[in-house]
Amino acid sequence: MKAFANLYARLDATRSSNAKLAAMQDYLLATAPEDAAWAVYFLSGGRPRQLVPSKLLRELTLTVSNLPQWLFEESYQAVGDLAETMMLLLPKSPHTPDESLTVWVEKQLLPLRGLPAEVLMAQLLPLLNQLDQQSQLVGIKLITGSFRVGVSRLLVTRALGLVSGIDAKQIAQRLVGYTDISARPTAADYLKLIAPINEELGERNDGQPYPFFLAHPLQAATDAFDGLIGSSDNWLVEWKWDGIRSQLVKRNGQLWVWSRGEELITDRFPELNVLADYLPDGTVIDGEIVVWQHQYMEAATSLSETDSQAIAVGVQPFALLQQRIGRKTLTAKILHDIPVVILAYDLLEWHGQDSREQRQSVRRAQLEKVVAQCNQPQLQLSTLLTGVNWQDLNLQRAASRSLGVEGMMLKRKDAQYGVGRTKDVGVWWKWKIDPYSVDAVLIYAQTGHGRRAGLYTDYTFAVWDAADNEAERKLVPFAKAYSGLTDVEMREVDAVIRKTTVEKFGPVRSVTPTLVFELGFEGIALSSRHKSGIAVRFPRMLRWRKDKPISEADTLETLKDLLPQTSRGAKNGDAKVGGSQ
Repeated sequence: MKAFANLYARLDATRSSNAKLAAMQDYLLATAPEDAAWAVYFLSGGRPRQLVPSKLLRELTLTVSNLPQWLFEESYQAVGDLAETMMLLLPKSPHTPDESLTVWVEKQLLPLRGLPAEVLMAQLLPLLNQLDQQSQLVGIKLITGSFRVGVSRLLVTRALGLVSGIDAKQIAQRLVGYTDISARPTAADYLKLIAPINEELGERNDGQPYPFFLAHPLQAATDAFDGLIGSSDNWLVEWKWDGIRSQLVKRNGQLWVWSRGEELITDRFPELNVLADYLPDGTVIDGEIVVWQHQYMEAATSLSETDSQAIAVGVQPFALLQQRIGRKTLTAKILHDIPVVILAYDLLEWHGQDSREQRQSVRRAQLEKVVAQCNQPQLQLSTLLTGVNWQDLNLQRAASRSLGVEGMMLKRKDAQYGVGRTKDVGVWWKWKIDPYSVDAVLIYAQTGHGRRAGLYTDYTFAVWDAADNEAERKLVPFAKAYSGLTDVEMREVDAVIRKTTVEKFGPVRSVTPTLVFELGFEGIALSSRHKSGIAVRFPRMLRWRKDKPISEADTLETLKDLLPQTSRGAKNGDAKVGGSQ
């Protein structure tokens, strides 16, 4: 445990990628495989479910430190991190942990989950007293599930590549699924990560997917495209679907479905299991899981491959898909009312042969044959769009919002299928439409965390509830946002918030409405869970409207006018809008 805490300190003390690589390499070469297994798990983003409720950790710190609650809260807001706050307030321990990281995680920390509150209160302090201060910090972060240290998964694969002498792309392939929330990494798992290729019987487990290839954002004037990326003749163009990026894996008679977050989601989409009977073993398809209208499901086999508009209309808003994701039990009614399909747009393996090094155009041609041979409505082909030039395609892109898509995907015809967001073997671009935007008023603010600790950087925004009768109208909150401002602007807004505070609610302040911001967001839907009746997706601040008084901010009617046509007359259910893959 001490060695891992020291690694954390080295990683946290530098922004240099080379220094981080050296620190991880030193640790992995010196530590036992079982400890390296857990270290790679945590550094790569693996997080077991929270072991102890944050409320109980706060109570423990208050009891031990004998601080009043208001002073603890002020300390927490100043520090910006619960684990670090606890480390500073708990008694300093003279002990240095002798046990390994594996012993601490598996024997000391994981057994805490599910214990009664009174048992936890009795056990936690003696447990933490076995650790020195730096180890306490790491231990508490693992307990809360908030372990982060500024190391990307790509950097971890590079470190493992240096340790093993294996290409980082191969390490990335082996790491897929390693950080699943139910995973318990072992020494054997780690040794398999770094094992020489010629000593393995095979590189893939039956259900293991490939690392996902990710697109780069394309932000330029259409007139500049020819100079930047060449003629449109060199590219395959598709709609950018708003669903769950997934890989469909069929091997040894069984079907697996994986999300881009490397979560196994087969059980969440049981209607896709039928594809196991129609796809040959050794098939891996990359695509998007989307909700699909019944009438299009029933008529899917009769749709032309080039009828992209019909396909796009068949795809339903992401908010519907999220209703399914949030349910523990999928009833027959849910499966009937919110059916899904997978829109296939790449073929990564065929009859057991890795096809990722083939040209994009070759993979696409084979994919079309696979979907046609499968001939099941649960597997649809993501249709290609055609245009005489980029200007023509841009005119088609203008219809994205009415079709429920986010823009277009551009895939170079000679591109291989890479690992992550790289350009070394080809490139994909996401050519998204401009976001929705409204002018909204800042009414609440909360301090940030990490480097933003002590600054009010997280804001709640509101719009007016009516366009008429200004004397009686009120501001209705509808969105929270924390990104989009420069550091200088954040400090300016922080100063205004402190001068205009009306009330304090713990870390939150209500303010006199004086500031207007243009908010951008990717999607909008009805929601009975929000006071405004509206939920927006990925809200962010586009600019500070210093030129606009609050009286000219937008209204709830303005927001409702942005709703998709199919949603405006719908009953206000409990749809919610959140992150997508």
